[in-house]
Amino acid sequence: MTNNLSGELPPEIVIVTGMSGAGRSTAARALEDLDWFVVDNLPPGLLPTMIDLAGRTQGAVPRVAAVVDVRSMAFTEDLLSTVEELRSRGIIARVVFLEAGDDELVRRFESVRRPHPLQGDGRLTDGIARERETLRAIRGEADLVIDTSQLNVHQLKAKVIGFFGGAEEARPRANVVSFGFKHGLPVDADLVLDCRFLPNPHWIPELRPMNGRDTPVREYVLAQEGAKEMLDAYTEVLRLILAGYQREGKHYMTFAVGCTGGKHRSVAMAERFGERLREQGIEVHVVHRDLGRE
Repeated sequence: MTNNLSGELPPEIVIVTGMSGAGRSTAARALEDLDWFVVDNLPPGLLPTMIDLAGRTQGAVPRVAAVVDVRSMAFTEDLLSTVEELRSRGIIARVVFLEAGDDELVRRFESVRRPHPLQGDGRLTDGIARERETLRAIRGEADLVIDTSQLNVHQLKAKVIGFFGGAEEARPRANVVSFGFKHGLPVDADLVLDCRFLPNPHWIPELRPMNGRDTPVREYVLAQEGAKEMLDAYTEVLRLILAGYQREGKHYMTFAVGCTGGKHRSVAMAERFGERLREQGIEVHVVHRDLGRE
């Protein structure tokens, strides 16, 4: 859809929001490095005005990123309704939600000796709990959820650039994450697959020191009964989900593959899922969250 008689496309907007201390500013700087026009702490009600102003630049500001935090008045209702309004006008509006675990957020706030914006007279954990509850609806509607608990500044920046820096932004993108159940579920996963039903290479002495990226482990895992059937079935499921996401204007998903420790089975399967999806023309980023933690 165009917004003027010259046929120019309307500006697109990414709204960066999420938990305080989870890395909103870092994500915004990454978008700024990609030549997005970044506005910090913009009230949700001013987002349409910002897009209108960008549209008057005759293409000079084609992409806007707005950082919106919990301090904005009537945050949840205003932001959700504003995003819907923008999309009804044919504008590509995407919501990126950054979060982290409570322990990590506490550590980050204590390291900079700052109170939480919703803490009031209570404890730091009280402010975090209030914010998490306030943002619950926004998180559920987000196009992309990034858990920054185990990411440093450089890793988060690289992840944002990976999602938004490609030349073909309309292509579906999948983030495939291997993990170990003993280290906890990835909180930003849209779909979780459990491959613990496959025999564990950990119990084979010559395979134990290797990981799922090593050829002997990979061949062992993929040769097990049920491995190919799982790959076939879930590759088709992922294709259907990504196609549905595209129809709804959502181009990203995070697919997590888990085993006990995140070293052998999940790594091998995640690598193979990545290959399968790339064969279908899907842009894939494979991450092994717990590799090296054993």
